[in-house]
Amino acid sequence: MTHTHNNLAFVFPGQGSQSVGMITDLANNYPEVRQLFTIASDVLSKDLWQIVTQGPETELNQTYNTQPALLAAGVALWKIWCKHSTVRPAWLAGHSLGEYTALVCANALSFEDGIKLVAQRGLLMQAAVPAGVGAMAAILGLNDAQIIDICAAAAEDEVVSAVNFNSPGQVVIAGNTAAVERAMLACKAAGAKRTVPLPVSVPSHCALMLPAAEQLDSYLQNTVFNVPDIPLLHNVDVMTHADPVAIRSALKQQLYQPVRWVDSVKWMAEHGVTRFVECGPGKVLIGLNKRIVKEAEHYTFYDSETLNTTMEQLHD
Repeated sequence: MTHTHNNLAFVFPGQGSQSVGMITDLANNYPEVRQLFTIASDVLSKDLWQIVTQGPETELNQTYNTQPALLAAGVALWKIWCKHSTVRPAWLAGHSLGEYTALVCANALSFEDGIKLVAQRGLLMQAAVPAGVGAMAAILGLNDAQIIDICAAAAEDEVVSAVNFNSPGQVVIAGNTAAVERAMLACKAAGAKRTVPLPVSVPSHCALMLPAAEQLDSYLQNTVFNVPDIPLLHNVDVMTHADPVAIRSALKQQLYQPVRWVDSVKWMAEHGVTRFVECGPGKVLIGLNKRIVKEAEHYTFYDSETLNTTMEQLHD
């Protein structure tokens, strides 16, 4: 028998958490990993597990490979957790791509359809902005309003905007490469501690992704969505949705509007969450979440050691 813990949320990471060799340790001990990657590989007609385990890194980092690889890894970790623990969260959320992982884990979306959707999402994103035309950068040490104003001034006749509100003092900007570079210089002049170009192939969550979002919408309309088993908080509006029409709308908007991660984590904390578990490769979200709600407990699992530790800490 499973038990829902009302003070517990599971969160799923997005792009940037991938690495060659991720979750191979778990694959040696839990058959769910290889089973899911076999299904994903069949859906995509390519050996996704080989890309994850052997690379090269440049191949894994192509967004149309990154997205299904991270979704498969996140779902595998969730299935391992559900098989070996009776503890269940009251809330789910995912950062950008991680929202699709959360939808699969909430049984709102089948795994096969999730793989198809995110692979298509990656292809559409890549096609919308040719390589070199767009860029993203992390801005550290300025407040949100400063960055929004700087981007508005730096855009000129191009696109640059704040797109990921990740934690207090850490905002990601995206847009045309030259406009992003202008905004980075202006942020430095305004006192930013650091401006860090991100190694991404597409500028996510900005207006340049609107054509991709319009095309993605037709795939969303032809995909079956169900009411989530576990309430799931969406990035774009910091709301939960049970209606498949509203879920599709949120996913379409998410592609060209900002990820409101700070608001999402604060919302869950305000609704009683005191323990957050990052379910996915790496530990990007745990670092962000610790800065958003310092008083909460934060856990992550991505290999056998961290899985066992988190299970010991969170038990009935």
